[in-house]
Amino acid sequence: MRTLKWIVALVVVLAVGAGLVFYERPLWVADRQLHFKMERGGARSHFVDLPEGRIHFYEQAAKGGGGVPLLLIHGLGGRAEDFAGLMPRFAAEGFHVYAPDLLGYGQSARPASSDFSIATEERVVADFMDAEHLGRADVAGWSMGGWIALKLALDTPERVDRLAVYDSAGIVFQTTVDASLFAPKDEAAVARLIRRMSPTMKVPPPFVARDIIRRTAQREWVMERSMAAMRTGRDVVDSKLPGMQPPLLIVWGAEDVLTPPSIGVTMHQMDPRSVFATVEGCGHFAPVECTATVGKVSVQFFKANPPMPPGELSLQR
Repeated sequence: MRTLKWIVALVVVLAVGAGLVFYERPLWVADRQLHFKMERGGARSHFVDLPEGRIHFYEQAAKGGGGVPLLLIHGLGGRAEDFAGLMPRFAAEGFHVYAPDLLGYGQSARPASSDFSIATEERVVADFMDAEHLGRADVAGWSMGGWIALKLALDTPERVDRLAVYDSAGIVFQTTVDASLFAPKDEAAVARLIRRMSPTMKVPPPFVARDIIRRTAQREWVMERSMAAMRTGRDVVDSKLPGMQPPLLIVWGAEDVLTPPSIGVTMHQMDPRSVFATVEGCGHFAPVECTATVGKVSVQFFKANPPMPPGELSLQR
């Protein structure tokens, strides 16, 4: 009987402790669950040393081995795990997927000397491809990652077979967004960030909002430098986009208010050979909110032979 009481007491203590950990660090708990799910699904975590610093990345081989190289590039304030939903879908369709944390983000190095500009991150991606012996690859970029991917394809078209961008930046447009949006200081600011990212996502409860504030504060200086570099305009691709060589897919959440669909329309007009697809009911987080739809149209585009004809698509969530 005494042993049973000790067991019950231990279970209660562990349960209370786990509850406290979840309450104080809900994002840490969520990350542990996500990483476990990714590992079970076949994604593997690695590090590689590049001239710019140590880079963390996830790799997921195609089902059955081999596969067409596919490189996924996350956005401002993001990380490789943002593609956790898309990676297994691509791997199941015959792609060997690579998703690095850009310099300054996720588990990658944050060198104090870096400007974390689009040009710098482009070099990181190119050096990553060299380190992983990826002479050519299909590439997909989300938001700022789309900008980096566009620049990579325009500067070195021989390295990119086909390119997909999701709710991408990269051309000149009017915006009131600054780095403070991505580094909220109170719960109201967290709510503004979520609503700007997607009008369909739920605002998190206060204890989660506090953890978001704590985490974003750690990388605020990186985003400030990155956005300062973006505002110079030196890396915009407006003048080069009409000369895009690789086939281009432009995917946009129809409810995106951070980078409105009009930006995607302009990109499509600049490259009339491109395919422009809007996803109804999704915001800037389309690859997360509408993973199945975004994954399906991306696979169709990457595997189409001959390439998908130019045009516009309206997709349902």
